[in-house]
Amino acid sequence: MSPFFRPNESHAVDSEDLIRAPRRLETPRLVLESPRVEHAAAFNESLAASSSSLGFIGWGRHAGDLAWAEDFCARGAGFVARGEDLIFHVFMRDGGAYVGRIDLHSFDFDAPRCEIGYVGDLRLRGQGLMREAVKAVLDLGFGLGLVRIHAHCDALNTRSIAFIQGLGFVQEGVMRFYARNPQGELNDEVVLAFYNAPAVEGVKARNVIELAKVVG
Repeated sequence: MSPFFRPNESHAVDSEDLIRAPRRLETPRLVLESPRVEHAAAFNESLAASSSSLGFIGWGRHAGDLAWAEDFCARGAGFVARGEDLIFHVFMRDGGAYVGRIDLHSFDFDAPRCEIGYVGDLRLRGQGLMREAVKAVLDLGFGLGLVRIHAHCDALNTRSIAFIQGLGFVQEGVMRFYARNPQGELNDEVVLAFYNAPAVEGVKARNVIELAKVVG
């Protein structure tokens, strides 16, 4: 069983769960920390080095702006403190090199579900580091009781889609002309999702039964 499939009883998730969630995670190669202003310099330097791969990210245009990065990190810390988001900056355990950023956001506590975002440093691509980090964040989210974590990817962002599918996310569909990209053009967005298998098993069984009734 994958480490981020944690069976848990169905229960409500709310902002207090996010406030109490760990601010630091560790994996064999990485340390994940909630944002602090002190992270801004490393975050900014990573964005500047990875600018050619940030065309699908609205805030990618700020690459190289340290003042903006400091404000961005401070605002991120506020979101975490208020229980609105879970955000992690990822660093190498050995040497402390900045690896990337992962966030769980847009929570619907009734479901409960959320959306995931991820941005990795271009210079460290191909080592499985962001994969390792995202697994740790999925483990945390499902451990809190989430039943679903989904990603929205620009349909043209094939690298991002392939990355998240490699972690087991299933494509659910494409939303046509859904939003405008950073260049101001209407884009299609692919919706991919990962489910907390033990938590949704009964729901899936009921849905199959109801579908059979309709089809029959």
